[in-house]
Amino acid sequence: MYPEIFYSNTFTLLADAGVGKHFYWDLAGFLVHGQVLVVLWFVISILVLLSILATSNAERIPHGFQNFMEAAVDFVTDIAKDQLGESFYKEWIPFVGTLFFFIFGCNWAGAVIPWKLIELPEGEFAAPTNDINTTVALALLTSFAYFYAGLSKKGFGYFKRYVQPIPLLLPINILEDFTKPLSLSFRLFGNVLADELTITVLTSLVPLVVPLPIMLLGIFAGSVQALIFSTLAAAYIAEALE
Repeated sequence: MYPEIFYSNTFTLLADAGVGKHFYWDLAGFLVHGQVLVVLWFVISILVLLSILATSNAERIPHGFQNFMEAAVDFVTDIAKDQLGESFYKEWIPFVGTLFFFIFGCNWAGAVIPWKLIELPEGEFAAPTNDINTTVALALLTSFAYFYAGLSKKGFGYFKRYVQPIPLLLPINILEDFTKPLSLSFRLFGNVLADELTITVLTSLVPLVVPLPIMLLGIFAGSVQALIFSTLAAAYIAEALE
């Protein structure tokens, strides 16, 4: 009897988690997810503020907060350098770094800040990467970036890659360009959503002790997802530049 009650309560909590519910805004005739935009603007504001604080009184020998920010920039520089090589990495540091810091900030904002304390008419505040529209937009930006990289370096000769090494591989090579953004977007979306649903259910069942390790694991997983996404984006750009 007790296992049946437990499973019934668990499924009820999953159903009440509200996947797909959104607080819509009507902007110039377009319906947008208001709760996603609010957290997005918050994350962007924090990133801009940190950038201003780190560069406002920059010194030749960094220390304190400037030292931390320069270490973060060196980290994303290494990501671009490892994937793109010495010849191409410098021009792609801004793109790869923006992807990493933006996804990192979104994931941490969803994992650390108790957004659920703020009630909305529909939906709830959460990590922007919890929304499939956000992750698809990031994946499409990555696709545009590696197409731009290939076309800027090789011109229309870039499209020869679709019939190499043999023309028979044309459908597979075209399909690959569709699977790349799909895998990028669904990997990030699925991991963030699964983490938030797990924390929601466990917090409802055992409010105090059990969710804490899961929350720490979610913070770690969010950081890893930012690293994976930016690394794969740099790898795709490097493939286009080969």
